[in-house]
Amino acid sequence: MFTVGPVQENCYLFRRDGSSRALIVDPGEEADRILHEIAGAGARPTAIWITHAHLDHVMGVARVRRETGAPVYLHPADRELYDEAVQQGLAFGVAVDPPPAPDGGLAAGDTVPVGQLRFTVRHAPGHSPGSVCLVGEGVAFTGDVLFAGSIGRTDLPGGDFDTLIRSIERELLTLPDSTIVYSGHGPETTVGHERRSNPFLTGAYRLG
Repeated sequence: MFTVGPVQENCYLFRRDGSSRALIVDPGEEADRILHEIAGAGARPTAIWITHAHLDHVMGVARVRRETGAPVYLHPADRELYDEAVQQGLAFGVAVDPPPAPDGGLAAGDTVPVGQLRFTVRHAPGHSPGSVCLVGEGVAFTGDVLFAGSIGRTDLPGGDFDTLIRSIERELLTLPDSTIVYSGHGPETTVGHERRSNPFLTGAYRLG
């Protein structure tokens, strides 16, 4: 994991020890740094996976795709947001390279192989229509669906609070308590800790 940009977005590089083959998750801002980290790890990216298409998670996609040749995948429900990355940038006063057309889609139940590791795609809308989580053995990469002590915003395009809560309950709170959660922002946590202490999941915000 390395954290980039003013909003401190977490970008992930999955690589099995001893192998150069790698998977990039959410190359947001600071494409130069992301490419530096990839080179420093001696990695050869074979895919770029996008948990959702809000600006801070896709700003670096065009450059990383161009430099590495790795194909880009995201859930089709976020294609409209992805195609509007330049317009998203204008709204925040930043220039954004138009992202390349995706090379493929993500769907619930798809398997992402990284060497001998396997991650399953879980569709978890609510923060955005096409938000996905990548769930492996004992770990979940949740993008902006679930954070340590919080949940994703629902006041951005495509957001819906009730949908997000239901997604978390269905796709993440059904995982073992020991599952480590790696989010799109902030530190890691566990499913059990969030189940017990996250105010959005335990208190007045919780759906009946």
